Amino acid sequence: MTTTQMAPPPGGVRDGGTPAIAVRGLVKRYGGRAVLDGLDLEVRRGECFALLGPNGAGKTTTIEVLEGVRSRDGGDVTVLGEDPARGGRAWRARLGVVSQGEPAGQALSVRETLDHFAAYTATPRPTADLLAAVGLTEQAGSRVARLSGGQRRRLAVALGVQGRPDLVFLDEPTTGLDPVARRRFWELIGDLRDAGTTILLTTHYLDEAAELADRVGVVSGGRLVEVAPPAELGADLRRVVTVGWTEAGERRSVRTEAPAAVLRDLLATTPHEVPGLTVTRPGLEDVYLQLVGATPGGEPR
Repeated sequence: MTTTQMAPPPGGVRDGGTPAIAVRGLVKRYGGRAVLDGLDLEVRRGECFALLGPNGAGKTTTIEVLEGVRSRDGGDVTVLGEDPARGGRAWRARLGVVSQGEPAGQALSVRETLDHFAAYTATPRPTADLLAAVGLTEQAGSRVARLSGGQRRRLAVALGVQGRPDLVFLDEPTTGLDPVARRRFWELIGDLRDAGTTILLTTHYLDEAAELADRVGVVSGGRLVEVAPPAELGADLRRVVTVGWTEAGERRSVRTEAPAAVLRDLLATTPHEVPGLTVTRPGLEDVYLQLVGATPGGEPR
């Protein structure tokens, strides 16, 4: 998919100044249970930040608190310089929201849907530009109800950025999409990021976070347990390497921070090549599972 680059929104420039989102000690309880238990979060202006975590970790609740649609039980929250609990119309106009729900107006065409919601925005992007940017020009006259899942997600993004927001929330934006649609969606999000839009997304796909995010944060136990660029997440955990080999017909392995020493010992005691020798460093998925305290099957312990 070839997309049309979107112009940077006002204030959407990467910088080291005031963060777009600043959260300290966020608490949210449901029936006495703390889903969020002192969560801290900071998202810089102009970056794409991905929230990772198992189901029930509080990712969607965090997004809803930041959007100002859900109350909190404790903590300090600032989004684009204001408390979401008191944000007015002008503040909300600076936000773009792409939720997990379906786009409104199923009986309308794609163009009619965009034109309709443009009336609620002070400075909407031209409909033709939006259609080109999200790759829906050919579907402009199609009814929303007849779009594929990937096309509906792209329409949802078009609606989310129609008002030229400074900050866009994407809550599991590619859930249910096929691999081709996901890749095309990534291109669209990459265009938004490159244009300077601040993006906060939640996702269950680690490859998606690695592809799109400048930084990722892992939520577990109602708190953010680590924040880092995808390649650096779990740096301490990545130092532990697994050296494996076959000896007397049995598979053996050693986990160590000094693989060179283990290899030297193996080579010293083996006259020829070490059978089945492997040296494996933890990948992003391995690190994530350890950070959330999950079993290899992915369920929290």
